[in-house]
Amino acid sequence: MYDMEIYKNATWVDFDTMESFMVDVFKGVGVPEEDAKICADVLITADKYGIDSHGIGRLKPIYYDRIKLGIQNPVTNFEIVREGPTTAVVDGHDGMGHVIGKRSMQMAIDKAKKYGMGMVAVRNSTHYGIAGYYALMAVEAGMIGITGTNARPSIAPTFGVENMLGTNPLTFGMPSDEEFPFIIDCATSITQRGKIEAYARADKEIPKGWVIDHEGNARTDTHQILKDLVKGTAALTPLGGIGEETGGYKGYGYATAVEILSAALQSGSYLKGLLGYDEKGNPAPYHLGHFFIAIDISAFTELDSFKKITGDILRSLRNSKKAPGCERIYTAWEKEYIAYCERRNKGVPVTKALQKDVIQMKKELGLTQYNFSFDE
Repeated sequence: MYDMEIYKNATWVDFDTMESFMVDVFKGVGVPEEDAKICADVLITADKYGIDSHGIGRLKPIYYDRIKLGIQNPVTNFEIVREGPTTAVVDGHDGMGHVIGKRSMQMAIDKAKKYGMGMVAVRNSTHYGIAGYYALMAVEAGMIGITGTNARPSIAPTFGVENMLGTNPLTFGMPSDEEFPFIIDCATSITQRGKIEAYARADKEIPKGWVIDHEGNARTDTHQILKDLVKGTAALTPLGGIGEETGGYKGYGYATAVEILSAALQSGSYLKGLLGYDEKGNPAPYHLGHFFIAIDISAFTELDSFKKITGDILRSLRNSKKAPGCERIYTAWEKEYIAYCERRNKGVPVTKALQKDVIQMKKELGLTQYNFSFDE
């Protein structure tokens, strides 16, 4: 669940108003209206499900600022550079990652409907929001969805201290007969930059073990960590943590697998080539890579049978013996579904720090039609 302590002084804005605001912000920096709606839909979906590291909190620093800096193109040139019956390679020309992602996963789904499976590899894209959005697209089409993306260097390899790999999520989505599907959408590091940003907005330190410095020391000083991640003097630890004792090599290995699938298949950029700076230290496009896989369940078995067996597995896991003092066992996407049920009548939490970003974008773009309760 999301940390309510972070949001104790937040103002809640209803979904429709926040989504409309984000559409107008994207349009205000040159994104065509239909594409702006896609971008806002990806962000509001994150907020709806309590994934606040990738919702409205990312609008200004990741998309708004990068477009204004000229390192991300608001108008997306979606170029198919190679295509076969079940595969495709796309060049996004540094356009809007959400638009590139949605079109690419839809291509994979369409191919899977015809041939049973489809895969699309993408190069020269940008941050595409929550990976779960694209897995959910496949789930809603009665398919298994798999996606991953590389990212600017953040993770140090096991026994290393230099940030080399991105947080590189490896995401799976599968339909079930329950009210929510099985979707596992998480970074291959213990945490990711967006969550640290959420802690920083609340002036909270992060837990020990998430970040190390060049001397291998664990760091918890959130605000300085965000600066040092950019400078390359701090790094995230892979899933499993520092060293091999608790399995850090596993997260490191999965992050590397995602890096390869996000770069080698499509002849894209990788590792330090994704820093977002040129040789002189000036801001530059990130040139991210993604991959999208859709698997048509009906090519293997009846969809209802798949959903029931999946549901049975999930229910068995949740009903298994609990550890002392623990009241509940969860399965992936259950907490997100619970967050959605709690938020659909409350909306999106906008913290004090985030309110400043919203007010700034509103003023700069002249969006006077929005009267937020926290307006100055």
